[in-house]
Amino acid sequence: IFDSWVPADPSEGAVLYLPKGKERVRMSLEMLAGWLAPDAPLWMIGPKRGGINSGRHALSEVAEIVGVEAGRHEAIQEAVPDYYMRALVEHAIDAIDAPKFEVTGGEADGALTFDAVVPVRPRPLISGYDVLHIEIPGPVASDEDVDRQLDALRNQFSTLETVERPAEDGDQVTIDIDGTHDGEAVEGLTTSDYLYEVGVGAVVPEIDENLRGASAGDVVEFDADHPDDEGQLHFRIEVKEVQARVLPDVDDAFAAEASEFDTADELVSDLRQRITDMKRGQAGALARDRVAQAVGELVDLEPPAAMIETEVTQRIQDLSMRLGAQGLELERYLEAMGRDLASLRAEFADGADLAVKVDLGLRAVADAESLGADADQLDDYFAAMAAQFGSTADEVRASFTESGRMLDLEADLRKQAALDWVFERAEIVDEEGEPVDRADLEPPEPELVLPEGDADEDSQKTATDTSEEE
Repeated sequence: IFDSWVPADPSEGAVLYLPKGKERVRMSLEMLAGWLAPDAPLWMIGPKRGGINSGRHALSEVAEIVGVEAGRHEAIQEAVPDYYMRALVEHAIDAIDAPKFEVTGGEADGALTFDAVVPVRPRPLISGYDVLHIEIPGPVASDEDVDRQLDALRNQFSTLETVERPAEDGDQVTIDIDGTHDGEAVEGLTTSDYLYEVGVGAVVPEIDENLRGASAGDVVEFDADHPDDEGQLHFRIEVKEVQARVLPDVDDAFAAEASEFDTADELVSDLRQRITDMKRGQAGALARDRVAQAVGELVDLEPPAAMIETEVTQRIQDLSMRLGAQGLELERYLEAMGRDLASLRAEFADGADLAVKVDLGLRAVADAESLGADADQLDDYFAAMAAQFGSTADEVRASFTESGRMLDLEADLRKQAALDWVFERAEIVDEEGEPVDRADLEPPEPELVLPEGDADEDSQKTATDTSEEE
């Protein structure tokens, strides 16, 4: 009683592979063939309507209450979406938006026929994905990286020393500050003997601009825009003392005071390893992300608006889930931030087009290189889902197939395979243009630390084994 097909004649509708085409799916439905039979199953009527409960009912009862014409119309409205979804699954049609239905016959009696016109995902052809050149920050700690960490640590153990010179960024200056607005003192901007670090950019940038180059005994006066757009502020600042930070030397004494190490060499070595581990932990994901973006940039078409909207909606749903995990609601979050859903959608729309192009580009690579969903990955996925929901892998697989979710799952696996394929062939370099060792893109192995008791037992066991061998 159900039949559907995809027209092969382009005059009936654009074929699937055209970038901006629409797919026409014609469905011939004999769904009302049993309408005149007594005791027909009228599940299409839906929940209780006009005294009729869902289930099997005599047609005469239905006809008496709602009328044959109204009942038929209701049945069509309820059944057509289901038949449409079955046709999508049968023909593996990758719809990206809601369909438009056009009834071509059978509204009043007989077999119902209609066309469903639905936009499908574009399938562009791309080139150059096998020779990508990608730049990432070097995944190994440089001397500059180590020096910055050392300076930050030294700064924590620094001392202040009075200097007889003009103030520079990083100096601590003792000041008396008077800030007024319309001749009235501003709370928080009027105080004496305040210790201020030059260059931090507090309150208004004009403070740092006027303190740079000022010496003890100098008085500076200037105006600045109020940070809350409430007109002009007037400042009078007297510099009473200039102090410079004195950083300790990196020696064994400093290492012992600032860390758990006894020597400076051990401290520097530990810092270098920690920085390298952190960089390596980020480098692999960053490299893959930039490879994916490079693939997306090869897609030379304007993404359909429906796909952009879907991407934005997905980003908002992801944010809502992350907030929910923290016990927050999206509406309360937006209210606290002074935002609304429209502004959030506008923000998330930025970059959504590239995300859609990445999706299309990876699918194009999978098509070009004949990369399919890995059977073992599918088996593992269904086994895990079955264990989670207390069913069998075959039941989960059947559910995915019947609902059409199998198409999305296989697409995700194909895109993953495409990204792996491109990533293996991409040239990845650091900021200096030097090739990056692929081993440095693998996250470092976590260090296994045994509890003291277990470590002692292992030591005793080793000693015992050694004694037995002797």
